[in-house]
Amino acid sequence: MLPLTLVACTQCRSLKEDFIIEKKWFNTPKMLECGMSKRDRKALQKCSAVLCKQMVVDEMLIQSLQADDILTESMAEGVMAEQTSQKRSWRLLLLLPKRGPKAFSSFCSALRDTEQQHLCDLLTQCPQTDLSEAQGESPVHSSLPLPTPEVIPAKRARTLESMEVSLDTDSPITTPVYPCTHEFYLSHCQQSYKMTSSPRGLALVISNVAFDPHAAPDLDLRKGGEVDDEVLRKVFTELDYIVTVQRNLTAQDMRLCIESFSRRPEHRTVDSCVVCLLSHGVEGAVYGTDGQLLQLDWVFGSFDNAHCPLLQNKPKMFFIQACRGEDMDCGVEQIDGPTRTCSPSCEQVDAGREGQSDTSLRQIADMGRPRIKLPQRSDMICGFASLKGTAAMRNTKRGSWFIQDLNTVLRLKAKDTHLADMLVQVNRRIKEREGHAPGTAHHRCKEMSEFTSSLCKDFFFFPKHEAHH
Repeated sequence: MLPLTLVACTQCRSLKEDFIIEKKWFNTPKMLECGMSKRDRKALQKCSAVLCKQMVVDEMLIQSLQADDILTESMAEGVMAEQTSQKRSWRLLLLLPKRGPKAFSSFCSALRDTEQQHLCDLLTQCPQTDLSEAQGESPVHSSLPLPTPEVIPAKRARTLESMEVSLDTDSPITTPVYPCTHEFYLSHCQQSYKMTSSPRGLALVISNVAFDPHAAPDLDLRKGGEVDDEVLRKVFTELDYIVTVQRNLTAQDMRLCIESFSRRPEHRTVDSCVVCLLSHGVEGAVYGTDGQLLQLDWVFGSFDNAHCPLLQNKPKMFFIQACRGEDMDCGVEQIDGPTRTCSPSCEQVDAGREGQSDTSLRQIADMGRPRIKLPQRSDMICGFASLKGTAAMRNTKRGSWFIQDLNTVLRLKAKDTHLADMLVQVNRRIKEREGHAPGTAHHRCKEMSEFTSSLCKDFFFFPKHEAHH
């Protein structure tokens, strides 16, 4: 009897039945025609017990398989819905033989990318491996993935002005944004910013990927940057924003674009605003494609209470994916902690009081009563990919660390978590990441994101909820 069936018998009845069916499926002619090769299927069969015990099936591994079109979105959700690591492993092992001839190599690649090289080696060396020995106790026994370098080509040194570093692992999560329940909305809407308009607001994404080689020879092509703007477009569209994406703008064009966006009359009827800037940068500024700098303080000022009255008392979000300096964060060894970071990614009111109409405000003014005064700048929150003085990390194939983790948290947590808390969760995810670029200064590099806030209430997106008037 196959190891799959033996172990499955100790699980729930449904899993047992699935695995018995799977055993038969391994040997059907249909499997031979459209599934993986017989050799690869045999390797999975023989190694199944070891994989079930030792494999860590997390978001990164599943995302890697999705990126290679091995798993569909519904398949990925089914695997991750299992309550234990062992059940997730079994569910994945059931699916793989049915997912075509490339499934085995993609699975091995995903194991390497998630620091499970020992399991990849077990599979690829399976015909020569004594599996009865492999299933027993080994000198190194851990439920965590073992560290392994990722095989990628060495990258040339970066100039000081283009320190946003490119690394290769991970992929964006595509799970649909979870909806907010009506009960949650009712229990939180009174203490938070009003978010009932549809659309919720306007969003602007400016993404500079390719820079003028003559005007800005020191600014490298931001490979993977095009992934970030598409990820942001999708997630904010799902959060019910009208998203405008502008790519490869000079500093002056960025300024004109932001000025035009801040003056759009639609801001009057919506409840919030989003601005995302993705480029190379320095502390306090980002680069246009012509190598000229756009000051972030000017950007924030364009949306303050004086310059953008249509957004007074409404939350304004900014997300900056750019370096804020040239220093590489090499990390610090944790005292009394693990010898290595177990990173899953391993490798970038219209004019006065809220809720009052223009007419009522004019009536107050006409009565000689003074208007309520606001600070020059308020109700803003800004997430930065890196700390002051440090470089930001970007994946050349799948986008930056910060945008990836922002996307993940928004999709999974916006249903019941306010934005400031979500950005704390982004910080936690970024803290756990570690770069893998053997042979370069970026190997085992770290990044730390941060955010600043002048929000005056909790800010919930209340995704997919329509207020009942």
